[in-house]
Amino acid sequence: MRVVAPKVVVTATMHTGMSHEVRKGLLPELQKRYGRAGTVYRRRLIDEVIELLGYHRKSAIRALSGRRRVGQRAVAVIGRPRQYEGEALMKPLKRIWLAADQPCCRRLVALLPEWVPAYESDHQRVDPQVREQLPKASARTLDRLLREIRGRAEGRTRTKPRSLLRQEVAIRGCWEEDESGPGWMEVDTVALCGGSLDDCHLWMLDAVDIRTDWTEIRALENRGQHATLREIRDLECGLPFELKGLDCDNGGEFINHHLRRHLLERPKPVRFTRSRPYRKNDNAHVEQRSWTHVRQVFGYERYDNPEVVPLINSLCKGALGRLNNHWLPTQKLESKLREGSLRLRLRGRSAPEPPSTELTERN
Repeated sequence: MRVVAPKVVVTATMHTGMSHEVRKGLLPELQKRYGRAGTVYRRRLIDEVIELLGYHRKSAIRALSGRRRVGQRAVAVIGRPRQYEGEALMKPLKRIWLAADQPCCRRLVALLPEWVPAYESDHQRVDPQVREQLPKASARTLDRLLREIRGRAEGRTRTKPRSLLRQEVAIRGCWEEDESGPGWMEVDTVALCGGSLDDCHLWMLDAVDIRTDWTEIRALENRGQHATLREIRDLECGLPFELKGLDCDNGGEFINHHLRRHLLERPKPVRFTRSRPYRKNDNAHVEQRSWTHVRQVFGYERYDNPEVVPLINSLCKGALGRLNNHWLPTQKLESKLREGSLRLRLRGRSAPEPPSTELTERN
């Protein structure tokens, strides 16, 4: 014998003494209390709304949580409203981000307090609310705002292992303890070939100091040994510190007798090392600069006119070099902490002034 429970129909009637305007004015305050409340208090608040306004329980939950219906689909408004939105904020943010050479959002946070006044003096005045919001925005907020306009592209490489002098040039697996202070540089070449590697195009020589992030860029009419050595001598003369070490890949423009003789046969020899074949992350610092300082400025177009080499070098040693080394902040890894299975990285921002020979090493 099966016992069937009687069907109970619950009907809720709207409070007759409360008008629609009163209910409409009461709901926003109840929604604020519902958003700040915990689970237990939310249940009590739902019961009060059912008793006070005569709502069905699901209708009361939708009303308190701010959900609304668009056609036949329910749309939930979750969390607090977005504060950093609008064309008035995106226009100066986009212009500053592009003018600063598309930095990551951690670096963008560091430069916004100084670049917003410069944007107003050079372009146009911004809304006072935008002027106050931009320097206060976090890195994650800026990353969300710039996600749609940020373009990414993969670089091209032509590095091949060389057998010449490779046995005489040591492999540097990691930076040693005595390699402190500025002067330890990684170098690499980038092809301005436009997609066709036929050795009839220009190259860019990229060099970065791993301690201070000081970056030097030079154009090469070819990737020959003499042209590379000439530009390495030129960028060494422009460094604000003494060159102590040079680390490169296994390309023939670096692994040759001319560069080895230039670095080692001097009163104070420069440590000359190379990376492992097919391991581009051994030179991770200069690989990253090849994207931010070369590709984002000169793109992937083909440069095959040798007459533009002096013009590019004058730009790199002039305005572009001052912008990268003096006005754009960089971030450095200060230390690592390990808590159980978690490894925490503490990042700091380095000042964009020229480095000094008395800089201390930051691990």
